[in-house]
Amino acid sequence: MFLRLADILLTLLHLAIISFNLFGWIWKRTRRLHLVCVLLTAACWFILGIWYGWGYCPVTDLEWHIKEKLGEHNLPDSFIKYFADKISGTSVSTSLVDTVTAVAFFTAAALSVYVNFFRQTRRRNPRIE
Repeated sequence: MFLRLADILLTLLHLAIISFNLFGWIWKRTRRLHLVCVLLTAACWFILGIWYGWGYCPVTDLEWHIKEKLGEHNLPDSFIKYFADKISGTSVSTSLVDTVTAVAFFTAAALSVYVNFFRQTRRRNPRIE
């Protein structure tokens, strides 16, 4: 029972992180937090990835341990690949998933840098011309 609940909560956490990484730059109030989240994700993928394999995610690592205890085996390296397979009912190409993931992530990261550092905020001019 506990493992099933942990699995569900980690899946929801994963989906929340992915969604926030993709769209958190949109809202002014979440832009700085989004930049931090993107930097942490990149640090896991590329710094921890030196030791654990490129694209390493500690949430995936924990979730895979739980899934194995629940009897799932031969899990892919990527949560996104796993989830894409589950919702499509087929085996989605790993290279396609990796490419779409990378393009989406780096696009969102670039947008985050842009809105946090380069975008000029427009100020309303209260006087009528």
